[in-house]
Amino acid sequence: MSSSGMTAEQLLHVSAERKGENLGNTNDVECFWAIKAGEHAEIYFNLISSVDPSCLRLTPIDDEIYTKFRQTFPDMRVDVIDEDKMKSGSGKLTWHNFIEDFKDTVDNYTFGTLIRLDSSKPYTEENSTFCVRTQFLAIEIARNRENHNSHFRFSPESQKDSGDVKTS
Repeated sequence: MSSSGMTAEQLLHVSAERKGENLGNTNDVECFWAIKAGEHAEIYFNLISSVDPSCLRLTPIDDEIYTKFRQTFPDMRVDVIDEDKMKSGSGKLTWHNFIEDFKDTVDNYTFGTLIRLDSSKPYTEENSTFCVRTQFLAIEIARNRENHNSHFRFSPESQKDSGDVKTS
């Protein structure tokens, strides 16, 4: 229950109904999304720490996402993300077009989530940035296939609590 007395589900419902309108208390909605993004980060990190990421399938269309990603971003380094380049004017436009190609095939394709900037490190406040779900999927599928996440499997770092992600 949030400070406004609404559950997360109710906040989602209100947010969907009033899309584009000014919500009375947007802090509750922002807090909910930050909590959900942190939970997703923890679950994903635990997953890549427990199974061989190179065999991991995140969606039924991983092959399509990966192929389109590498066609659109052939030279993008996924081991260490250049956040400035990704969020620049031209970067935003290219990503927008890429993301829109999956609006009918990726559930919650614009859902906000966290991604690690440096794939060699776990989630921390300094090593995380917000992105949308389709960006996360494209980059993490590439990281998994290109073996940038394999070092976490059964490593001492993976045994640490990754729930310390701060989203403030």
